[in-house]
Amino acid sequence: MLTKTIEPDGFTFASVVTACARLGALNHAKWVHGLMIEKRIEVNYILSSALVDMYSRCGRIETAKEIFNTAQRTHVSVWNAMINGLALHGLALHAILVFSTMKVENVSPDSVTFIGILTACSHCGFVEEGRMYFNLMQREYSIQPQLEHYGAMVDLLARAGLLEEAYAMIKEMPMEPDVVIWRTLLSACRTHKNPELGEVAITRIKHLGSGDYVLLSNIYSSMKKWDSAETVRYTMKKKGVRKWSGKSWVELSGVIHQFRAADRYHPETEAIYKVLEVLIHRTRMQGYLSMPDLVFMDISEEEKEENLNYHSEKLALTYAILKSSPGTEIQISKNLRTCLDCHSWMKIVSQIDYMTNCGIRVIGGKLAIVSSKEGASNLLLEAYVHNQQEMGEAPLKDSSSRFKEIQSTDENGSFDRR
Repeated sequence: MLTKTIEPDGFTFASVVTACARLGALNHAKWVHGLMIEKRIEVNYILSSALVDMYSRCGRIETAKEIFNTAQRTHVSVWNAMINGLALHGLALHAILVFSTMKVENVSPDSVTFIGILTACSHCGFVEEGRMYFNLMQREYSIQPQLEHYGAMVDLLARAGLLEEAYAMIKEMPMEPDVVIWRTLLSACRTHKNPELGEVAITRIKHLGSGDYVLLSNIYSSMKKWDSAETVRYTMKKKGVRKWSGKSWVELSGVIHQFRAADRYHPETEAIYKVLEVLIHRTRMQGYLSMPDLVFMDISEEEKEENLNYHSEKLALTYAILKSSPGTEIQISKNLRTCLDCHSWMKIVSQIDYMTNCGIRVIGGKLAIVSSKEGASNLLLEAYVHNQQEMGEAPLKDSSSRFKEIQSTDENGSFDRR
């Protein structure tokens, strides 16, 4: 469009901004926003809400706040975008504050507003507040709950471990619950180890996907009911249902690097695994404990721990730390939900000495961590020394200068060269 010298208008930018939001593509988002400013596009409430949503989904909640604070906020959609963005980042108290400000500025909330508020309460475990807003919506604003509101409430109760209350709400819904609601309950049954209710949820899902079978199998495995778990897996095999494999990817210098669990196809695999070993060692010194209970297989504790060590998120983060420039924020994307072990490990990685200025957060399936090139070099050095020790040799007295010599002549970071 631009190459053909066709000038985009506000509607064009609204569509492109929405596309950037769905992709979580921060660099593209910044470029589009900059082009919009350059072409002096008038920012109406549609563009304002789209920009707030875009930066929220791209992990820039502070930028989203700045746009919200400078926008004309007479239309409810701008408020909805801000509340939903804060909910996405787990900032329930901020979302509640924005909701309260709506009343001060005489902007009436709509049904979408309450979906955002209930979602924020759900992500932060604010059960009582969620109940209050669910009732307030009907009592004060005469908004009848829709399927999405019931879904948010079921999620709120289920996350808090109130499975029976969540199931009771599902049964009392005036409309037919959809597959999302049943899967929400099923997922909570795995977390809170309730196989009986999990079986109920499974029977209500008309078209079972691989994730549904995996959830039920994991519920049985977490209860050490290996025979029941094997029966579920056999059913999957019989019906030709294949489990989705988890994968993580990170974009560096315009190139996307993709990893799977225990992946050894990357050209710099050896360097990645050596540095990952050092990172795991350092995080254990800082108090990291792996969570073998998250591995739902009838294998030894050592095998479970090894399984957790090489999750795709850990591989992607390790590679990104090695290749990032000072102060760069790394965003790791994943096609499935990040496991609790990886999340806990990454939080500790951000606190170790090499990464003193790091921070970590999870936003809509993306992990973001601020890296340091100096930290990456130190990790490579420690991995180099560790490799010497594994080879049965004492570390060189001047390992630092020797490593720098190797690093400057070996762009691939190989640890075999002497």
